[in-house]
Amino acid sequence: MNKENHFFPSAKKAKRIVAICGALLAGSLALPGALAEACTTAIVTKGASADGNAYVTHSNDAFESDPSIVYVPAKDHAPESRRKVYPAAIAWDNLPEYACYGNPRLVAPERADAYDYPGKEKTKPLGEIPEVAHTYAYIDSDYGVMNEHGLMLGECTNNSLRLEYLEPKEGHGIFYASELGRVALERCRTAREAVRLMGSLIDEYGLWGTGETLLVADKDEGWVLEMQPTPSGKGGFWIAQRVPDGEFFVAANQFRIRAIREHDDSQMFNPRLPDMLKEAGWAAYDKNGNLDWVLSMKAAEDFHPYFCLRRVWRALSLVAPSARLPAKVRGWDTDAYPFSVRPDHPLTLEEIMELHRDAYEGTDFDRTRDAGAGLFASPYRYGDSKWERTITGRHIAYTWIAQSSENSPAPMMWLSMNAPAESVYIPLAVAPLPDAYSRADRGKFDLDKAWWISQQVTMLTRGYYSALHPEVAKAAHQAEKRSMALVADASGQSPEEFAKTLRENAERTLAEWKALYGNLLAAHDGDHHIDYDESHRPKADKVEKY
Repeated sequence: MNKENHFFPSAKKAKRIVAICGALLAGSLALPGALAEACTTAIVTKGASADGNAYVTHSNDAFESDPSIVYVPAKDHAPESRRKVYPAAIAWDNLPEYACYGNPRLVAPERADAYDYPGKEKTKPLGEIPEVAHTYAYIDSDYGVMNEHGLMLGECTNNSLRLEYLEPKEGHGIFYASELGRVALERCRTAREAVRLMGSLIDEYGLWGTGETLLVADKDEGWVLEMQPTPSGKGGFWIAQRVPDGEFFVAANQFRIRAIREHDDSQMFNPRLPDMLKEAGWAAYDKNGNLDWVLSMKAAEDFHPYFCLRRVWRALSLVAPSARLPAKVRGWDTDAYPFSVRPDHPLTLEEIMELHRDAYEGTDFDRTRDAGAGLFASPYRYGDSKWERTITGRHIAYTWIAQSSENSPAPMMWLSMNAPAESVYIPLAVAPLPDAYSRADRGKFDLDKAWWISQQVTMLTRGYYSALHPEVAKAAHQAEKRSMALVADASGQSPEEFAKTLRENAERTLAEWKALYGNLLAAHDGDHHIDYDESHRPKADKVEKY
């Protein structure tokens, strides 16, 4: 069977590698502290899934990412209260003037207990907006994940040759995509409501940072919101397009919305957007004369041709092989790939998980087969060379699959620490989380934290990928199958009982994963049962006689 068109179990964010050029011109190789690779994010609408649930996926791909996952509780606020809007180092680099760093990403005790770091300077806000009387509970990371009403988010950063990065400073906008999404999770129940709110916040308070995509979905609708700061720092360009029910959408660090269509209820944007683009001198048109968002943004690839488009091609081809989409196109501005596709069959949760474990296996671009794979068929590449990006990546801090359903006792997500190809997805409810997920420090080894429990198995597996990966994948699939059965059996539980069930399951799975590391060491002590991958095995030594 040709794996190119099938799922199979075995197998950040692009921080503007253009910054390398600037560093070279300045005579220095120093890079922005948050420099990373890329994020891949997708929407599976309810009509496209096998179980009728809607899903949003997101891989947070940054070496400087804060791996802490935080529960922000619902709150009531006094009249005339103000909400602080904080900066984010994940947007580009550390901002010492705001006490804003990659890890921890936020020191703000008023937001959540897990954002209280005694002894650390509190993060300084960029501004404030009026608070609302009541805010909803949600799960937070470097970007907001989902709230208690099942509103889900995903994210990826997009390159624009018009404006690569707008710094936060007086006179510029106060919102970056991460805070924008959090406000939406605090205040909105539906995707449509969230898009409208975020658009209005951009119009009123403005954007800073980079071009961004936020995927916004609830159990019924999925929307793609794309945004870009303006050269003046005032307001921002933004547009949103609905993913038709029954279809699948993916984004990989490149704007995906094309024609800007007025009077179309499947799109939302500031009515002045066409005029704003013309006034900025950015307006560009497709071959049919339509004002084109991708062309107007000059949404070119980052870092490497196909850094973005190959992942889009791969994901669309995995879910809809019958579309026979071309793997190679003429340029970054291609219209060869549709906005979304209808899967050839309804997607299962297992297939959605495997999509984020993919390294183009079984295709002409299989990362485990070429010379760079090494003797143990690694899908990853190392060093500063311009490697083409795959969906899985060695720089992934965590991947979530948010799931919104009417049948579940509470909204939930499936979370994998590190790259999911060497890790396990664990379900968690929008509720207080196990301590293992909060206040994780990538600079301090701590086996009480999920990040480090996962990191042990991940790093050991990568050293002997083809030899150890089958064992790790088997353990992951067994744990995931048990978790899925647990979720299915919990349909009659209260939200509180469901959250407790998932917490206990998470603690059990993390304990198993901690033991897996020791079991792998014991089973392969002294390189026992270690052999090279068949496709990379060197020739045997020539035996000579005395």
